[in-house]
Amino acid sequence: MERTSRADGRNPNQLRTFSCTGNPLHRAHGSARWAQGDTVVLAAVYGPKQGTRKGENPEKASIEVVWKPKTGQIGRQEKEYEMTLKRTLQSICMLNVHPNTTTSVVLQVVGDDGSLLPCAINASCAALTLVGFPLKHLAVAIGCGVMRNGSVILDTTTAEEQELKSFAHLVFPHSRKAVGPKEAKQKDEEFERGLITSITHGVMSEDDYFNCIERGLAASSRISEFMRKTLGKEASSVDA
Repeated sequence: MERTSRADGRNPNQLRTFSCTGNPLHRAHGSARWAQGDTVVLAAVYGPKQGTRKGENPEKASIEVVWKPKTGQIGRQEKEYEMTLKRTLQSICMLNVHPNTTTSVVLQVVGDDGSLLPCAINASCAALTLVGFPLKHLAVAIGCGVMRNGSVILDTTTAEEQELKSFAHLVFPHSRKAVGPKEAKQKDEEFERGLITSITHGVMSEDDYFNCIERGLAASSRISEFMRKTLGKEASSVDA
């Protein structure tokens, strides 16, 4: 069995503690605060508002993503995050439901202790769900790192990312609805074969990559279960 000592005491497959707060921002149409350990991102959704930007297809809805770092100005890395988020969100949103409209998703980084992009994707998906934007499925993101000895670790911290040989940010599709035990296996097969987004950094062999996908997929099921339960409770409290 693979054993890797991590500074925070976690085993290789262990995720940090997750938390999600629904609609913490009252001026947004929908919002979510998503935390993975000390990595915290606020996602706010505004819209849909009428009209699309030049170059966008007016027959479909447009998704706009704005990234706000914790401190300083937006740089090249943040621009890449914006592009990745936009592509990811466009792939899960039903863009034909609100044609010729623009929905803005604004990400504010509150804390960054690694796996920042996956945290932001999870926050965005939660916020879009809470605002009631029509989604094909949930987008569930996980960070996977390959250590110099070949071991794979999940939900990496900043300190770990500085020591990795390579890492991958993976986004998997999951059903929006919670399923019973009998349906679970069938639903898993239906939704978890796909990979919405895959971004790798560093030198990664094919074996390492597929190891990351296998580990990431298993972890994403735990995250999606948490997301569905949390968002279900938020929806119930709003209806109550």
